[in-house]
Amino acid sequence: MQDRVFERIVRQAVEGLPPQFKDALENIDIVIEDFPDPDDLEEMGIEPPLLGLYQGTPLPERGLGETDLPDKISLYKGEFERMGLRGKELIDEIRITVLHEIGHYFGLEDDELEEMGY
Repeated sequence: MQDRVFERIVRQAVEGLPPQFKDALENIDIVIEDFPDPDDLEEMGIEPPLLGLYQGTPLPERGLGETDLPDKISLYKGEFERMGLRGKELIDEIRITVLHEIGHYFGLEDDELEEMGY
């Protein structure tokens, strides 16, 4: 998949958020990388594949006026490609991953996100 197509799908997922969530996204970078760093995976105790990763301080845990470096959501294009999905299935998987990682930004845990379908 071409980088610009992947970027467009990610952008559409973010733009499709309800306004109250989209407007609350502040000081966060969404980046696209090929693959996660194997050392990071080992350090976090995560087995591949990892499609996305949120790094930062979730909103509910922040103090008033806290202005750290931007939070970061990494999406791993190479991992999506390895899955072999095409068309709507691939778009849906990217969208779910984007929403899952944004959910972490809002303080949701993995089990809560899974219950919601993300």
